[in-house]
Amino acid sequence: MDIQSASTVVLQALTQATSQDTAVLKPAEEQLRQWETQPGFYSVLLNIFNNHMLDVNVRWLAVLYFKNGIDRYWRRVAPHALSEEEKSSLRAGLITNFNEPVNQIATQIAVLIAKVARLDCPRQWPELIPILLESVKVQDGLQQHRALLTFYHVTKTLASKRLAADKKLFQDLASGIYSFACSLWNHHTETFLQKVCAGDQEAALSSLERTLLSLKVLRKLTVQGFIEPHHNMEVMVSVNKILNKVSEIHRGSICREKLEKTIILYTKVLLDFLECHPYPFIPLIQRSLEFAVSYVFTEAGEGVVFERFIVQCMNLIKMIVKNDSYKPAKNIEDSKPEILEAHQIKTAFFTHPTLTEIGKRLVSQYFLLTEEEITMWEEDPESFAVEETGGDSWKYSLRPCTEVLFLDIFHNYSQTLTPVLLEMVQNLQGGSFAELYNAVGLAAYELFDSVDFHSWFKNQLLAELQVTHNRYKLIRRRVIWLIGQWISVKFESDLRPLLYEVILNLMQDLDLVVRIETATTLKLNILQRSYTMTKSIFGLLFHLLRQVTECDTKMQVLHVISCVIERVSIQIRPYVGCLVQYLPLLWRQSEDHNMLRCAILTTLIHLVQGLGAESKNLYPFLLPVIQLSTDVAQPPHVYLLEDGLELWLVTLENSSAITPELLRIFQNMSALLELSSENLRTCFQIINAYTYLSASEFLQNYAEALCKSFCDLMKDITMEGQVQVLKVVEIVIKVSPVLGSHMFKPLLPAVFRGIVDGERFPVVMSTYLGVIGRVLLQNSGFFSSLLTQMAVECRQEADQLLGNVIEMWVDRMDNITQPERRKLSSLALLSLLPTENGVIQDKFCGIINICVEALHDVMTEDPDTATFKDCMLMTHFEEPKVTEDEEPLTEQDKRKKLLALEDPVYSVSLQLYVYEKLKAQQMLMGEQGFQTLMETVDTEIVRQLQEFLKGL
Repeated sequence: MDIQSASTVVLQALTQATSQDTAVLKPAEEQLRQWETQPGFYSVLLNIFNNHMLDVNVRWLAVLYFKNGIDRYWRRVAPHALSEEEKSSLRAGLITNFNEPVNQIATQIAVLIAKVARLDCPRQWPELIPILLESVKVQDGLQQHRALLTFYHVTKTLASKRLAADKKLFQDLASGIYSFACSLWNHHTETFLQKVCAGDQEAALSSLERTLLSLKVLRKLTVQGFIEPHHNMEVMVSVNKILNKVSEIHRGSICREKLEKTIILYTKVLLDFLECHPYPFIPLIQRSLEFAVSYVFTEAGEGVVFERFIVQCMNLIKMIVKNDSYKPAKNIEDSKPEILEAHQIKTAFFTHPTLTEIGKRLVSQYFLLTEEEITMWEEDPESFAVEETGGDSWKYSLRPCTEVLFLDIFHNYSQTLTPVLLEMVQNLQGGSFAELYNAVGLAAYELFDSVDFHSWFKNQLLAELQVTHNRYKLIRRRVIWLIGQWISVKFESDLRPLLYEVILNLMQDLDLVVRIETATTLKLNILQRSYTMTKSIFGLLFHLLRQVTECDTKMQVLHVISCVIERVSIQIRPYVGCLVQYLPLLWRQSEDHNMLRCAILTTLIHLVQGLGAESKNLYPFLLPVIQLSTDVAQPPHVYLLEDGLELWLVTLENSSAITPELLRIFQNMSALLELSSENLRTCFQIINAYTYLSASEFLQNYAEALCKSFCDLMKDITMEGQVQVLKVVEIVIKVSPVLGSHMFKPLLPAVFRGIVDGERFPVVMSTYLGVIGRVLLQNSGFFSSLLTQMAVECRQEADQLLGNVIEMWVDRMDNITQPERRKLSSLALLSLLPTENGVIQDKFCGIINICVEALHDVMTEDPDTATFKDCMLMTHFEEPKVTEDEEPLTEQDKRKKLLALEDPVYSVSLQLYVYEKLKAQQMLMGEQGFQTLMETVDTEIVRQLQEFLKGL
């Protein structure tokens, strides 16, 4: 691309690409896309965004195209990669001057340079860092700022690399430029303070911006640039200086927002240093605790601190208190000296008065609802009720941060704080009720032996819940939350009926936040299967679900409903009509909210399990939901697949009969098997469920595609995965011996070879023998044809190959651990009798050995009659009566029981089968020939065999 001639057309295309008219915009974007791989295109873009006379939007777009091109074409191995000559020219052009007047474009250029640096610095771009270091020294304010901005982004990017060689390069860089970075930060910090003293707000703001950028650079170098920072005096001095600066916190009206950002950055340096280098941080523990506690838990911070700073200080205290690196071993003498030093500093600092003050202030000051929270309760109760408090929210938000700090301090210093908290509870006064209840709930596990919760519940908390005045809603909400916290810790079963009544009443409270909190408490192990108020509770939960409007709230209530359905199981059936009618509407309304759809899927899973065979009435809604959720061609599958597969499985397990629509969904399976994801196990369970439900229809429709998928899977799947595949094959052959054997014919030669070759993994060998055992026992004609095919392939006589199989089978019988498979092996090998085949007769001893082993596994002796009985035999199936404490049988469970009545493993007496086969062999060979055959068996084995067969 000729630069001069190309500049005009590229500029025109970029100008058109900023148009609001799609008729102009789309062709321009297409043209630019085509030019992306043209040599010289990025040189043109560089000239355009460096030309300050052009339109800002056009220059902005030029930077973005250049930045995206780095990701796609800068690496040497990338398709259409830029030439080394053009890259060299571009690198030089990017750092010729730092005078971009537009802040947003300057930031994008800095990020762009950092992207190139990530790939090329220092090897292909050794001049970058020296030029940046020189440029941040210039007197021109704009150039200095832009160079410093670029310096920060380059440092940040290089620090983020994780390969050992890259880390080493960054550490080398850090040690080389650390002194300069420190002096840069000191200079800008001092300049800022001078400007503040002079009252020059504009100059102070400009200096503070540079202070912020230089501190960001110093943060990356300090935290990630040194393996052992405590061995570098300059690093430790700079961290101490940072601690001094943050200890001298003040808030003036001048540059307030930027100043707060800088203060937060100071604390981030300390927190990062503590997290990455806990031992080097030990000399800083005392002063860090002093300043953090003084600002957050004494009058020193009043009117000075701001919320984000409080959060940072609390996090600093929390990380010091909880840090495993500062906890001595149980035997103190076994602890490292530095650990003991840290522990001693903490012990000396956290005295009884200090801990008491921290505990009391946390409860009485920081647990209080703020004006903003009270306003949110009134104006947006749903957002208030489901406010995020899990995950990492404690790192950023005041309330979860406060509660996590309280928990950690209480856990580590419970002996000191338990009496303090109990005293506060005994002296309950005025508005501190809710805050103290919060504290007692959070510390429930620590207070287990110190609080008589049952008496407290009966004598005080119940009375609190009876007060229905609107102003008392804070107490009602906190009390029902408190009860929820204690349920899993300490709650007598005889109080549950009383608690159920309380919940029933509060689910009808006038305040929505109270109702949502009550619903949340309901799911915390309150419901038992004998729960008699299912109808009332379920109706109130459904009413709440219909009433709330926010996705997060609906998800929360749906989760409670799912727990109720799961807990009461089939007892839910009379009450779910309203929910069944509502869920399709909610599904349609949640099209853009995949997490809500996940909650609906979970509810449907429990609903289908509760409804059992009656779930067929849900099919018009249920099956399209499964179809969408498990179709990898549909974008939502990324969110819905796991729950969708689970729903598919339980739907099959609870189906009484196959339907065309249910069968059609299996079209999704081939693509799912290709994914080879962590959901494979569920996919195999679904295939098994179809097999149990309607093997003939299922296999006739999908046998060929499924066999192809399995063959592809077996090529690149783990050994455990292969075992799972073959277990499916075994089940299919068990359910449908003729169709199943033919269906998986392409897979069986590999299984056969695995047995002959003596597969060394016991679990795999056991599975191989299970599959071939099923074929031999239940489809002997197919086994003969397979044996003939394998004999041709192995260039052996069929009898010789069969002899090898039997010999390996006998040798590896110990690989089979399941009694069912051991009996199967015996039945399968016995099915070769009676025979005149010399090879099989040669292996007769081994076959009898296997049979006697299996008889030991499955026979039980009746002490009254001294006779043996096969304990695996099933003669009939009666559906058991389900008690309240038992899960009812699914339709699939019933199918498996009925199938077992036809399965030789469960329907044939091994004892009788051995006797009949030996009798038949005796009749075939005659008494003398049979006796000669029996003499090949060890006399002790013969004695045991006779013991098992006596009486027959």
